[in-house]
Amino acid sequence: MKVVVLGAGLMGKEVARDLIKNSNVERVFLGDIDVKTAQDFVDTLNTDRVEVVELHAESDDSLTSVISKGNVVVNALFYSFNERVARAAIEAGVHSVDLGGHIGGVTEKILKFDEEAQAKGVTIIPDLGVAPGMVNILAGYGASKLDEVESIKLFVGGIPTDPKPPLHYTRVFSLDGVFDHYTEPSKMIQKGKLEEVPSLTGVEPIYFDGFGVLEAFYTSGGISTLYKTFPNVRTLEYKTIRYKGHAEKFKLLADLGFLDSSNKVEVDSMEVPVRAVVREALKKKLELGTKPDAVLLRVIVAGEKAQQQVTYEYEMVVRKDMTINETAMARATANTISVVAQMIGEGSITNRGVFAPEAIVPGDTYIKEMAKRGVVIKETSHKSSMIVKW
Repeated sequence: MKVVVLGAGLMGKEVARDLIKNSNVERVFLGDIDVKTAQDFVDTLNTDRVEVVELHAESDDSLTSVISKGNVVVNALFYSFNERVARAAIEAGVHSVDLGGHIGGVTEKILKFDEEAQAKGVTIIPDLGVAPGMVNILAGYGASKLDEVESIKLFVGGIPTDPKPPLHYTRVFSLDGVFDHYTEPSKMIQKGKLEEVPSLTGVEPIYFDGFGVLEAFYTSGGISTLYKTFPNVRTLEYKTIRYKGHAEKFKLLADLGFLDSSNKVEVDSMEVPVRAVVREALKKKLELGTKPDAVLLRVIVAGEKAQQQVTYEYEMVVRKDMTINETAMARATANTISVVAQMIGEGSITNRGVFAPEAIVPGDTYIKEMAKRGVVIKETSHKSSMIVKW
């Protein structure tokens, strides 16, 4: 199979690294506007199976030209490009996966391409990062083991292993993405009713071995398509994990309007976007992927099986790979999208059209493939007493 990777950033590079470990991958085309930087990375891989190609993602012609080189395209660009990439992939007759972009309705727009994708004989799966992505796959897998699903609770966070004040946080992907997740409302289902709550609220303690008591709070985008796939559950919620006190600090910034993309002020007769200033200021305080990080995940799926109350719990703790300087976030995210891309390319996934991850990715195979890459997801389950219905 030939795979095109769009974007040679933190995630795109690690996707390419994983792909060349598979002997069935004949060729990888790594597309980026910065050809030199991409080539410098490829030179470290000691392989002749990765070719750097110039990509101008804002040009439909450039996108189509690059995408057409492969059988499957992995979109590792910023999520504002996701709809454009999906459309170009369908037109080119190439399978496509992306890292997610539920904010602003991007994923919903891609899901509407289902008939076009079927007509072209391609598979499109959006939202294949960690959250959304990994959590969707695991929630779908746990739900498949139940007769009736009642509750889905998702907890995920990328945090530094050596936190420094005042934010106790490190950059592992775009700060604009972080700001979006912190400012857009969070969808959830409570008592069977779909609701929206403000992000950075609902703070609760959560414990992980080796990290102690952390905090979890609502942020947007995490439940992705799950509220449509499981509309009849009593509870569905997603919370981000951080060190204690993080939500309060960022909520202050949000309440002051510092994270609002439309907020502008005049400084020395010049109009300045406040969010851009905050972003650039924080970049100097939050080093990008240079310090050891960890990704923590817990997915809890509860419901009924054979007249018993059953709960499936999935937990993961992955740390930065210091041998190749691969962040924990990249290990979890890049491997997820790479594994699913290879499933499509090798024929493990054969359905054609546009699908949510929880609806099409085989959870058991996914967990095994991630374990091969050192990303271990542990499953536990327990049952309670017999359910009596009158």
